[in-house]
Amino acid sequence: MAKTKPINRMRCSLPAISINEQTARLLLSAFLMQADPTAEELADLKTAVSEAVTNAIVHGYPDSGGQIFITATLYEDRLFRVQIRDTGCGIEDIPLAMTPLYTTSPEEERAGLGFAVMEAFCDRIRVSSRTGKGTTVTLEKRLTSKQEPGKTR
Repeated sequence: MAKTKPINRMRCSLPAISINEQTARLLLSAFLMQADPTAEELADLKTAVSEAVTNAIVHGYPDSGGQIFITATLYEDRLFRVQIRDTGCGIEDIPLAMTPLYTTSPEEERAGLGFAVMEAFCDRIRVSSRTGKGTTVTLEKRLTSKQEPGKTR
């Protein structure tokens, strides 16, 4: 997707603890409100970000905590892009990890659907990772055009 000029950006870092999955959702919601997304777009993006943050917490730092870094950008053409990055253990085989129902934690009753959910709710997903260095998940979604004043969706 070609991107135009960014109109706003948010950056934050959070400790990789489970309660911060909810914090990331709330931060994303507040940031996105400036773009007047539809309720469906907002719900989709909150869900996708929740999955990415949960993956970073559970799989990026399986034995100890670390930091999760989030960068959200809104572009003039209503493209929304968010990157969720950790500096944890990394992913050895990205295509395998993105296979629906694959999980590295079957004993924890993980469904292995995180990447599939992200793909379902976003227009584009990119994953880059280096073993021992961490993982970056980039999610993109183009928001619908703003409605003319006085018109409803």
